[in-house]
Amino acid sequence: MRSPSACVTNDPGMITRDAAGIAGWLQGEFLEGRRREQPYRLEDGTIPGPTAYLHAGSKTAVCQLLEDSLSLWREDAVSFPPFVGTFTAAEQATRETHLDAFLQTVEAELRDLPRTRSKRHSARRRITSAFIDFAKACLDLDDSHLELLLNDGFSAVATQLARQARQLDPGVSAADIFQASRNAWTACGLQSLMGQEMRLTPAIFAYSMLYPYTDNYLDDPAASRGAKLAFSDRFRRRLDGDAVDPFNDREATIWRLVELIEEQYARADWPKVYASLLTIHRAQENSVRLLRFGSSSADADVLELSFEKGGASVVADAYLAAGSLSPDEAQFAFGWGALLQLADDLQDLQQDLRQGILTVFTQAAARAPLGMPLDDLTTRTLSFGQRVMRQVNRVPSNHSTANGQAAKRKPLEELIRMSCSLLLIWSAGESRKLYTSRYLADLETHSPFRFAHLTEKRKMLARWTGPLARLFESFLEDEEDEPASLLLASSLMPRF
Repeated sequence: MRSPSACVTNDPGMITRDAAGIAGWLQGEFLEGRRREQPYRLEDGTIPGPTAYLHAGSKTAVCQLLEDSLSLWREDAVSFPPFVGTFTAAEQATRETHLDAFLQTVEAELRDLPRTRSKRHSARRRITSAFIDFAKACLDLDDSHLELLLNDGFSAVATQLARQARQLDPGVSAADIFQASRNAWTACGLQSLMGQEMRLTPAIFAYSMLYPYTDNYLDDPAASRGAKLAFSDRFRRRLDGDAVDPFNDREATIWRLVELIEEQYARADWPKVYASLLTIHRAQENSVRLLRFGSSSADADVLELSFEKGGASVVADAYLAAGSLSPDEAQFAFGWGALLQLADDLQDLQQDLRQGILTVFTQAAARAPLGMPLDDLTTRTLSFGQRVMRQVNRVPSNHSTANGQAAKRKPLEELIRMSCSLLLIWSAGESRKLYTSRYLADLETHSPFRFAHLTEKRKMLARWTGPLARLFESFLEDEEDEPASLLLASSLMPRF
């Protein structure tokens, strides 16, 4: 495996930079415009570790973020929120033809995987062209949105992450790369909202890769609860700065990822970065103890745990993207994270029901056969999402004009709003038996595709998992190829 310094560069021509060079580049370019924190000191003058820092006051701030988001959730009576787009059945049918055309293009490439550089380039051009047509015709995206998605935007982030992930661990799967890319897109979106240039930094890469390495282990039914909790304890100590020996190769990789964060953010200078990492770790530990092992709803406030885990995760994204946050930046990041957690839980509802995992939606689904469908809960989630998205206007953007990011802010906000709204709508359509028919009919009018058509395509594409992974791998074979169009298509379409 490559050394950490060989894994973190965004520019292939900089691959030989040593750790000191990378640190200088980061301080000179990435952290420009962000004030370095004054180290927090105890009464005796010593600088505490992240755990002590949490107990010294940062934990109180997180609790306030949680309470503010819960208050936003409880705000007002439940009523169907206004949506930007409404579609007739005829308009949906027209858009479905464009969706089908895009899928047919991808299917044609899957039948004959490109095996030479020229064929890979041609296949990539065809898929990208079909993706642009799909995005414009089905989702009403324009050139400003596509500029963010393609070129040097989210597509470049995903490609850089994929290549760096393979440098770190040649055995990492395409599925793990996609999972990490989703987090990197969130962090890099926050970068842009806060007036920074969108780029995959060492800290964002490392934090994003921690997800497949840690979450997948905690979700592994073959690992015992004791083993998971023991790992969680060692990981917490490592995040706190302790010199903990890795227990196995997987932990050694995780420890290396923490080192990448430490190379970018010195612990003494950026205590809130590490406090945020410990906060999300604590939230994940609570989730493991209370929600993953058959606990009853009486054991915990499931909504509070969901908000804590989701909110803390994106607050950590924001700290790793910027180093320090204003109160408004922290509040938006926490709310966005809580919303994304709810969206993930609704998206995974059927799987979580089969596995007995307790979430806000599985808890409510248990009451659906008793005449209590998920209509009101989903409406409240949609309303909460719109309130969170309104908070983005309070995120300071005083650096945007200086570094050319101002023009990208409006289309980025529109992309975030659209993706959150459609994810919730499509996920509800996937669990139709838990809703009233009238509610689904109303909800469906705000989807560019009819739910029945999505179900049909979902069944068809379930057979494509292996071929899609092989196509992605073929694009990764060449340094000049761009595999990210496949990831972007997956992120903007219903989960199939």
